[in-house]
Amino acid sequence: MQASEIMSREVYTVYPDTPVADVVKLMIEKRISGVPVISRQGSVIGIISEGDLLLKDKDLRYPTFISLLGGMIYLESPKRFEEEFRKSIALKAEEIMTSEVITVDEAARVSQMAGLMTEQQINRLPVLRAGKLVGIVTRADILRALVTDFE
Repeated sequence: MQASEIMSREVYTVYPDTPVADVVKLMIEKRISGVPVISRQGSVIGIISEGDLLLKDKDLRYPTFISLLGGMIYLESPKRFEEEFRKSIALKAEEIMTSEVITVDEAARVSQMAGLMTEQQINRLPVLRAGKLVGIVTRADILRALVTDFE
């Protein structure tokens, strides 16, 4: 089976300038756990998941470090702290989205998508045709395809 056979064709999307509050409302109203961020031309430029939104309410903790010879050795990633801080103060979709989006072509096989989802620890894959969003495959879609294979 291919992505085109199992994907949801009705994909809810937001634009980079969409307020974060509107993104949250959309996800709650439509009962979805993630939403692609698209450019005005229809290209996927990011994705927002529940995990990204939860960072807005997380207590931030500056990474611990050791001071040695006038320098600092971080015991935790300062880059991770910076990313969490950026997302915690976000007002627009572009400020909270994950910009490194893993996508698939509509001809991608179920086994390929399942592998990507487990290896990359992601829950959804935007499906593209000629660089434009045409659908989305979630873990639930993969499971439904696997059940069909067993029947």
